[in-house]
Amino acid sequence: MALGYSKFGHGPHKVIALHGWFGDHTAYEPMRNALSAGEFTYVFPAYRGYGLSRHLTGSYTNKEIAADVIALADELKWDTFSLIGHSMGGKAIQRVLADSPKRVKKLVAVTPVPAAAVPMDDATWGLFSRAARDMEARQGIMAFAVGNRLSKTWIDHMARYSAQTSTVEAFDAYLRAWAKEEFVADVRGKDVPVKVIVGEHDASITSDVMRSTFLAWYPNGELEVMPNAGHYPMDEAPVALATSIEAFLRK
Repeated sequence: MALGYSKFGHGPHKVIALHGWFGDHTAYEPMRNALSAGEFTYVFPAYRGYGLSRHLTGSYTNKEIAADVIALADELKWDTFSLIGHSMGGKAIQRVLADSPKRVKKLVAVTPVPAAAVPMDDATWGLFSRAARDMEARQGIMAFAVGNRLSKTWIDHMARYSAQTSTVEAFDAYLRAWAKEEFVADVRGKDVPVKVIVGEHDASITSDVMRSTFLAWYPNGELEVMPNAGHYPMDEAPVALATSIEAFLRK
């Protein structure tokens, strides 16, 4: 059961880009006009229960995502590759690294969830738990994630698109995967180059959180705060994000 995916570019540097909880294989499409097709080959998979993989069921864990990503790389005959991960995908790429460290060249973690469990009070957990079936909860989470500063039309579109392209079962289960799973011991001290990018308007995934997690765990980590962006820089600042990612991958 191979994951569904889209592909862009034909360059020698192979990159697998993983989406977030509200995303799917189309999450990085706003960046495409700024990506260097001759230097990189990008593959954008959808997790089980999402997008082009909506028909696939499973356990919906980070271990399963990692196994599916490695199986996809095998199918593509990619021995090594770099990884991009947004939000929940930022946690999943660390699981790929933990499980197949010799195959991963670099990590780019975009407003990422750390490899630790995410602390939430009861009210916050209740809001996120309702989101699988409650459109207003999705809209509220989206608005907060970008600093309550962007178009309601865009917020509504993002919330509704996420509901249309994922199953309730998968969306609900992946919340537990990114919020509850803990595997810091499996990644601490890995010397792979890591770039962490956060948005200046993201109230949850902040530079302070990244310094106490990613930069504390990865000795070759670096941090960038992206202006005019919240939790979704691929939508809010697509050209700047693509430029930053590729500059790091070229090093």
